[in-house]
Amino acid sequence: MFSPSRVLEEKLLKLLEEDVGQGDVTTTLLTPEGTIIETEVVANEGGVLAGLDEALILCESLRLQARLLKRDGSRVKSQTPVLRIIGDARTILSMERTLLNMLSRMSGIATATSDLVRRTPRKTRVACTRKVAPGLGYFDKKAVALGGGDTHRFHLDDLILVKDNHIKIVGDLGKAVRKAHAHASFSKKVEVEVASAEAALQAAKNGADIIMLDNLSPKKVREAVLLLTREEVRENVILEASGRVNQSNIAEYAKTGVDVLSVGEITHSPKALDMSLEVVRVRRG
Repeated sequence: MFSPSRVLEEKLLKLLEEDVGQGDVTTTLLTPEGTIIETEVVANEGGVLAGLDEALILCESLRLQARLLKRDGSRVKSQTPVLRIIGDARTILSMERTLLNMLSRMSGIATATSDLVRRTPRKTRVACTRKVAPGLGYFDKKAVALGGGDTHRFHLDDLILVKDNHIKIVGDLGKAVRKAHAHASFSKKVEVEVASAEAALQAAKNGADIIMLDNLSPKKVREAVLLLTREEVRENVILEASGRVNQSNIAEYAKTGVDVLSVGEITHSPKALDMSLEVVRVRRG
C-alpha cells in the first residue's frame, strides 16, 4: 500500500546508503558490538529548526529511540539540545553525518528564510525558487515553509511559467500567453517572466495571471508597478520580483509594491546551521 511516510523514509535511507557505502570501518573497528549509547543533537548556534520530523523518521527506521526536545519551526539559542537519540552505538555513529547534514542544511534554510521574512511587510510573500540541490527539493522547500516562506512551485507541473526561451521559440510574448491559456487546464495559472515594464504590460493585457519581473532593479520594478497601475491592469495580476533580491536589499524591493519576492540564494547557497551529535552516556553491551 502507498504511504507518503514510507516514501519519505526511503528517501532518507537512500541518503544514508550513499554515505555509508560498504560500512563505517572506523566505528566497526573501535566500537564493541552491542554497545548502547545515549546522545543529544545540539544546535551550536541560534536559528530556526527544520528537519527534526525527518530525523525522527530516520531514527525509527533504524530502530533507534528518539525524542524531540524542540519542535520544527521554533527559534533556538546557541548550545540548545534539540533531539535525544538512544540505541546501538554502531548504528548511531554510522548515521550521524547523514542526520546532521540534513538537519544543518534544512535549519540553515529555515533560518535564512525567517530572517528575510522579518525584513518584509506581512503582506509581501518571500518565496524560494527551483534552485535547489538535486535530490533535496522536498527537504529544501519544506525548510523554506518552516521559516515562514512560500515554496513557489515544487515541480514543473505545478504552474505554467513562460520564460524567455519559451517566448523565443513561440516568437511573441502575447502569443505565448494566449497559447498557454488556450491549451492548459483551467486549474493552472499562467506566469510570465519579463525584463521590462513594457513587457509586463503586454503580459497583463494578454491575460497573464502572474508576472515575474526578472533581474530588474528596485527602481525598474517600481516603474513597472506604476505603469500597470496607470493602465488599470495592476489589480488583475500577481507581481513577483526575482533575480536580484537578497538579504541586503529585500526591504527596498518590498517597498516597490510587488506581491512576491523570490530569492534563489535561500536554497542554492544556504549557510548550514552548526549542529553536532554528542554522546552523553555509554552503556557497555
